[in-house]
Amino acid sequence: MAVAILLVGGFGTRLMPLTKNTPKPMLTVAGVPVTEHQIAMAKAAGISEIVLATSYLSDVFVPYFGDGSKWEIKIKYAVEKEPLGTGGAIRNAAQLLDSNESVVILNGDVLSSHNLGEQIRQHEANDADVTLHLTEVEDARAFGCVPTDNNGRVTAFLEKMENPVTNQINAGCYVFNPRVVSTIPLNTVVSVERETFPELVASGAKVFGYVENAYWLDIGTPRALLKASIDIVQRNGEFLAMPGSIIDPTAVISGGSCIGANSTVGAGAIIQGSIVEADCVIGQDSRIMDSFVAAGARVENGSTIASSFVMNGEILTIP
Repeated sequence: MAVAILLVGGFGTRLMPLTKNTPKPMLTVAGVPVTEHQIAMAKAAGISEIVLATSYLSDVFVPYFGDGSKWEIKIKYAVEKEPLGTGGAIRNAAQLLDSNESVVILNGDVLSSHNLGEQIRQHEANDADVTLHLTEVEDARAFGCVPTDNNGRVTAFLEKMENPVTNQINAGCYVFNPRVVSTIPLNTVVSVERETFPELVASGAKVFGYVENAYWLDIGTPRALLKASIDIVQRNGEFLAMPGSIIDPTAVISGGSCIGANSTVGAGAIIQGSIVEADCVIGQDSRIMDSFVAAGARVENGSTIASSFVMNGEILTIP
């Protein structure tokens, strides 16, 4: 049906200090890495093969994801020696795909619950060159907007403006015809958003928008990452405890918090709206609010931590 490329090569600069030692796609949301959520989405849409287009700290992906057999999907890895932009990364990764099927591009900055299978179906029904997921926002002034005609065909890619002509924005998930991927030059810095897509539209190529207003979030900042985790957890309850975690009965955990695998929460601790990663120790009578506790960190008894990133021996304010 389709194959996929997941763009996970960014430096995660907006997510500092969370990305000081961990690449953004391996930060956890609701107990598992961001990348795992995206792989699950691809699998649910019928995709059987995915290439992770990596660059920054790329060696952390392989030990966790391996060949993808755990998720019943084939995973390959394309590593950029130098950042190539979105288009260059797509072209580099596509060399590992020996297929004439549609190529789905997933963005490591985005969590979305839109119907990817339907996006692929419409793309192929239209024999499109590219089909973009578009989502509608209340105020498009902070985004470039993407107008479409009555048939769903993209008519322009517009930069940020004070009076947007549409509230449709690029949501960062694309389906390419492989013939288009092959036209992107190898080993060249290319932006599909600023170069490839506008050039295709200008040339009369068949570029369509798939509009669906499902859950969508750019997780490029610490606050957004926390929000994504909280949103997912609260679909099913006040908190989520991963396997192997031990929580004292007197601890109070709320606000969509997630306690990572094999972490321990002491007596009287209060955790609200926070992410506690795996193998952490949260001391008794401590208070943690709106914070991110990195894997393996220890929080001392009686500590009060708010809006912070916690590592062993270091607590940094989340901007």
